[in-house]
Amino acid sequence: MTLPLSRPVFDANASGGGFGKLPEWDLTDLYKAPDAPEFAADMEWLGKACAAFAATYEGKLAGLDAAGLLKAVQDYEQIDVTAGRIMSYAGLRYYQNTMDSERAKFMADAEGRVTDATTALVFWSLEFNRLDDDHLARLLAANGDLARYRPVFDRLRAMRPHQLSDELERFLHDESVVGASAWNKLFDETMAGLMFAVEGEPEELNLEATLNLLTDPERPRREAAARALAAVFDRNIKLFARVHNTLAKEKEIHDRWRKMPSPQYGRHLSNHVEPEVVEALRNAVVAAYPKLSHRYYRLKAKWMGLDRLQVWDRNAPLPIETPKTVDWASAEKTVTEAYAAFDPRMADLAAPFFKKGWIDAGVKPGKAPGAFAHPTVTTVHPYVMLNYLGKPRDVMTLAHELGHGVHQVLAAGQGELLSATPLTLAETASVFGEMLTFRKLLNEAKTPAEKKTLLAGKVEDMINTVVRQIAFYDFECKLHAARAEGELTPDDINALWMSVQAQSLGDAFDFMDGYETFWAYIPHFVHSPFYVYAYAFGDGLVNALYAAYESGLPGFQDKYFEMLKAGGSKHHKELLAPFGLDLSDPSFWDKGLNMIAGFIDELEALE
Repeated sequence: MTLPLSRPVFDANASGGGFGKLPEWDLTDLYKAPDAPEFAADMEWLGKACAAFAATYEGKLAGLDAAGLLKAVQDYEQIDVTAGRIMSYAGLRYYQNTMDSERAKFMADAEGRVTDATTALVFWSLEFNRLDDDHLARLLAANGDLARYRPVFDRLRAMRPHQLSDELERFLHDESVVGASAWNKLFDETMAGLMFAVEGEPEELNLEATLNLLTDPERPRREAAARALAAVFDRNIKLFARVHNTLAKEKEIHDRWRKMPSPQYGRHLSNHVEPEVVEALRNAVVAAYPKLSHRYYRLKAKWMGLDRLQVWDRNAPLPIETPKTVDWASAEKTVTEAYAAFDPRMADLAAPFFKKGWIDAGVKPGKAPGAFAHPTVTTVHPYVMLNYLGKPRDVMTLAHELGHGVHQVLAAGQGELLSATPLTLAETASVFGEMLTFRKLLNEAKTPAEKKTLLAGKVEDMINTVVRQIAFYDFECKLHAARAEGELTPDDINALWMSVQAQSLGDAFDFMDGYETFWAYIPHFVHSPFYVYAYAFGDGLVNALYAAYESGLPGFQDKYFEMLKAGGSKHHKELLAPFGLDLSDPSFWDKGLNMIAGFIDELEALE
């Protein structure tokens, strides 16, 4: 989920929190402990394996026959599995408590050693991309097992026009641990350490707790939280501006040397999606702002008895909404039953997450904010992280992240190199899982007020997923374009942020002083530039998929599972053809946007 709202500075597991016993990760499926002999053995093996790989294959790829190249790919894949296992363990431990200096050191040391070891592999992609097209085509035609890796090779060779000399590529690989990676850690640790003095609260709160208050039924508490956020962001704004300036400049340098035509182009390449498809999505969403967010927020202002909404009203519950806490057992039951109603296989795939320590749900001091599903490696299993606070939206976040987990389990059969789904399709199973859960709850609604509350919540989630993420994308595009012209002051970045807010949210809003700094806490801008359009992409795609499901497309479930099992082994055109969908159709995105507009129509009809 993009920005799952979570909460306080207490251990929800220890206190109970009214949610029941919340699950914690059991990371022993990766390694028994940081000092486990298996961890040390894998680290030692990795160094030797990388050196042996380079000694065996460097300078020799062009002379390999099909069987020899297949062996090289398989050797590389095994190295990838071991390096991924090491870094998954170090990273997941760190995210459980980013304020623990031992965990931070353990991850940094692991990252450094893995980077040092894998420097020997830098030649692989460079030399592979120098293979003659006809020669590679003959090898693929000669060996079906090798040909299975064609999608990996296609993505690799898409970088051919943008790769640098062998020496420069090695330098960039070595330098990465003190480049973007180091700035990412600074951002994470700073965010985890921020505390907010919210007027009326008995003690200072962390970021999750303060963001959580923006959904509080009491308007004064929401305002107090918003003003506390603004005050702390303002005090730290020079640091956050420095992080963004540095990362954007580093990216501009890399892109210039690699002759990337735009800051966004590298993301499109890694997503295996055509720039014109993303542009069509962006343009369709921006054109739909008036019939989606602008219209919905005018309705919400009326429901709340307000002439104008303030930013702290954006995610406020409706006045008719009865505040309720959903305990963990009920959340598990709701999502599992929604998955099972679609197909029992889906519930079966989700079951181990609940039963085997694959979910870490409690809010704890130092724990990373938000939620995610991490696939680890294909020889183990995914892990899901939540900050569960018993809100109905937290149930939707659980459905979302479990969808990722199910997708990752199914795609693991492709092996390490073919399992990873491009970001544009990586949100498909997660958003579909949300939709299944929402439809179950809507069908079970007993009163018009309950139905209205569910519909409004879903519309707000979709606006956050589609409208807000495209506004984020536009902000990033503007920020990177402006940074290419020179250093940006905090006021410069603030102005870029505000330029997309009124456009996307509409004329129902006033924007308090201080809201201009709220770009500072969005992690995607720091960790994954231009990632955000993947959320809108996934929502639009799932809306079209769900329409095909509702229309009774024969064999939909089997086709859906085959799509998830494919992982990254097929292009989006091939994956979606069985559903009669084509992302390159200019009218494709209007189908999903019309579904959101239809929900708003239903809300208007309930007036």
